[in-house]
Amino acid sequence: MIADGAISAEELSHARDAVTTTRANVAAAREQLSQTVAQIDGTTIADHPQVLAAAAAVRNAALALHRTELTSPVSGVIAKRSVQVGQRVAAGTPLLAVVPLENVWVDANFKEVQLERMRDGQPVTVRTDLYGHQVTYHGHLAGIAAGSGNAFALLPSQNASGNWIKIVQRVPVRILLDPAELKAHPLSIGLSTTVRVDLHNASGPLMSTAVRNVPLPQQTSAGDDPRVDVRIASIIADNAGPHAQEPAKLSRNARRGDGALMLAARP
Repeated sequence: MIADGAISAEELSHARDAVTTTRANVAAAREQLSQTVAQIDGTTIADHPQVLAAAAAVRNAALALHRTELTSPVSGVIAKRSVQVGQRVAAGTPLLAVVPLENVWVDANFKEVQLERMRDGQPVTVRTDLYGHQVTYHGHLAGIAAGSGNAFALLPSQNASGNWIKIVQRVPVRILLDPAELKAHPLSIGLSTTVRVDLHNASGPLMSTAVRNVPLPQQTSAGDDPRVDVRIASIIADNAGPHAQEPAKLSRNARRGDGALMLAARP
C-alpha cells in the first residue's frame, strides 16, 4: 500500500507505534491481573485486602474521634485555663488545671522545734481567714514531709563555707479535713489558715505509711471498643451479596488473562 501511495510512510510508522503501545498496555494489564488474582483468589468479602484496609481506616477514624474528648480523672473546678474555644493546640500542651475542692488539704509550715510530739493521726482544728472564727474545720495529721521547705526550694541555701547562721527551718505538715465540712464551707487553693494540733496522744508514727488504695479510673481505648467492630460488620453486611461468606473464584478466562476479570462464588 505504501508502494501504491495509498498511505504515507509516516502514517504507517504511527500505526506501528500505536500497535506497540497497545501491546505494552495489554502486557501491563495482564501483570495487574496476575497481582489481583494473587490478592483476592480464595478470599471472602470480609477478608478482602481492600475491605481490611477500609476497616483499618474506620478504626483510625474512631480513635481520632475518641481522642477529641478529654475526660478528667477527678471531679473539681477548672482553674488556670490557658486555652480558648476554637484554638488549635499541639500534643502535650497544658490546657487547664482541675482542682478537686471536695478533697483539699492543708500544708501547715510548722517550725522544726514544734515537731517533737507531732504524730500521724493526731486531731487538728483549722480556721481560715475566709470565714474567720465563725467556721472551724476538723481534721487529722496525715504525715510530715521528708524535708524542710528550704531543702526543696528552687535555689536551696549552701552552708558548706562554714559561715553559717542558724535559722529555724519550717517543715510542711499535711492535714486532711472533714469532707462534710468542706462541702458545707468550700475552700479555695492558697488561702491562709490558723492550725491547732492536739499533741496529747503521741503514740502514732512520725511519717505516714498510708498508700493510695483507690485506683484512678482507666479510659477505654477506641481501638478496643466493640461498637467499632459491630459497625464494621454492619457495613460489610449491608454491601455484601447473598454469597458474602463464600470464597471468591476467578473465571477460567480471567486466570489465563484472555478476557475480562469475572468474580463468582463457588457453587
